[in-house]
Amino acid sequence: MDRRMTAQTPIRGIDTHAHIFRPDLPMAAGRRYSPAYAAELSNWFALQDGAGISHGVLIQPSFLGTDNGFIEAALGAFPERLRAIAVVDPAVAEAELDRLGALGFVGVRLNLVGRALEDYTAPPWRDFLRRLAARRWQVEIQRRFDDLAAFVPAIAASGVTVVIDHFGLPQGGIDPANPGHAAFLDVLRRTPAVWVKLSAPYRAGLTPDLAARSLDLLREACGGSHRFVWGSDWPHTQHEAETGYDAQMARLQALIPDRAERTRILTGNPAALFQFS
Repeated sequence: MDRRMTAQTPIRGIDTHAHIFRPDLPMAAGRRYSPAYAAELSNWFALQDGAGISHGVLIQPSFLGTDNGFIEAALGAFPERLRAIAVVDPAVAEAELDRLGALGFVGVRLNLVGRALEDYTAPPWRDFLRRLAARRWQVEIQRRFDDLAAFVPAIAASGVTVVIDHFGLPQGGIDPANPGHAAFLDVLRRTPAVWVKLSAPYRAGLTPDLAARSLDLLREACGGSHRFVWGSDWPHTQHEAETGYDAQMARLQALIPDRAERTRILTGNPAALFQFS
């Protein structure tokens, strides 16, 4: 199959969360994980093709730091099929953001798991976020559900779209009796610029039943599924033995049995969010 596409290639599905890497690439200092294997673009494409997924979004892994070069090469080879989310320093130059945007990057990622929160209203962050908003870029956040309400509104107030990874990592499921969970559900009700990525339920210990209950709460808070996208989280780092691409597709189909809703989550929603259309 020729995996090079044109702007007219129909979107049959968009996987909005996958990583590519090799163990010989330069790794970030202070990383918590170092892969011992390669996750190549061709492997991901083969899985996509088998699952009927036509397009995808590559997410810069935290362990590669701010060197987005491996993804840049992929974007250069497949500009119509791919978009990407970068990791950058907030002080990044305008010219570098312009260069990344021209390649197909449409946002930046903040992996805040295990990190101290910063003041996202402080001038350096405020300037950075406004620069992203001017480009229609998104900010993708990985953080546990418990304290998302403490800082996500400040980021969204800058004008950027915010995308919450992995259901928001609600360990053991979303619990409306948990004050932090209830507060973030309220943020979702009040803030249409905040989206949720239905990905990697295993990273939050979400069984099918817990994922379904969490989805119901998210759907109610968002007023529907128009702010949901799906991602495989391939290659499922540190969970490779317990899941796979086909298993995650099957979980999506079980979680969203309505074909029209599932199609919206796989095509229309992500096409708009990641600027495929």
